[in-house]
Amino acid sequence: MPAVHDDVDVSRLSEGITPLGNEIFAIDTMLAGYPGVVSSYLIRSERPCLVEVGTAGSAQVLHDAVTRLGLAPADLATIVVTHIHLDHAGGTGDVAALFPNAEIVVHERGARHLADPSRLMRSAAMVWGDRLDTLFGQMLPTEARRIRSVAETGEIDLGGGRRLVTHYAPGHAKHHMGLVDTLTGDLYVGDALGVRNPLTGDVRPATPPPDFDMEACLRTLRLFGDIGAQRLMFSHFGAVEAVPETIDRAEAELRLWVETVQESHGTAGDLDHAVAMVRDKVVARYSPLPPGASRESAEVLETLSGVEANVSGIVHWLDRLEEERARRRAEEGEA
Repeated sequence: MPAVHDDVDVSRLSEGITPLGNEIFAIDTMLAGYPGVVSSYLIRSERPCLVEVGTAGSAQVLHDAVTRLGLAPADLATIVVTHIHLDHAGGTGDVAALFPNAEIVVHERGARHLADPSRLMRSAAMVWGDRLDTLFGQMLPTEARRIRSVAETGEIDLGGGRRLVTHYAPGHAKHHMGLVDTLTGDLYVGDALGVRNPLTGDVRPATPPPDFDMEACLRTLRLFGDIGAQRLMFSHFGAVEAVPETIDRAEAELRLWVETVQESHGTAGDLDHAVAMVRDKVVARYSPLPPGASRESAEVLETLSGVEANVSGIVHWLDRLEEERARRRAEEGEA
């Protein structure tokens, strides 16, 4: 049993820690020093678990938050990441070193990249260039013996009969999974529903290359709807209780983005044209930031899952579909 201190006064917690009931605490990982971008969640159960770790620069933030919440570093039993993109899992090696007894849980398609992140970092360097170190830092290897991979489904023991059940949830990424808390019905969605701006409540899709797959995304949304969750725990950003409405909105936004890019794609428009169409027809609908809101944090969210990246992912998927159709036509012609 971890040394949880009953005298932790949640009213005096720092601004970046939000109690959510049933021993769940949202922790702002302060990606690149900005609030409201990436949320980690501590489940302070008999076998405490941390969901999402953020970037390498988030490791000390998480360590300080967990200890402030009454746990010794040795008490943490599990660290789980929904997928291995650097804003979610880039700090896994650093965080694992700070919490020496924690098992690291990841989908089987991402496990080898935690143990040896060199290929992942090379790809990230090509995408992010000079911004890589500023936004994410360097991802350190995680000891292979501490990594446990799960497949279509899996379980994480939280103690006292409480579990996290994992569900394979591709579409955003091939190594993505969602997690359901059997006690609360909370569903940790990663990026499968997209990115929620906590300042406006808007939800936009997250469709980056090279893994975005529209049909897989829609299957995941149906899976999440069938789960019947009580709350949705966004990694970007925060907890949402309006579950069916949010899933429906995520699907509607996804379809609108894809249809808009398809319209441009069908008229032989280049990537810049597709981006411009999405900005004019889709993004212009979103709510403006409230007065006094941090525009810097909104800009970081835009960088992580902005129009250019989303449109590029959709175009990549459309091109892949066309290649598959051409291959089938060729095979049928040979038959």
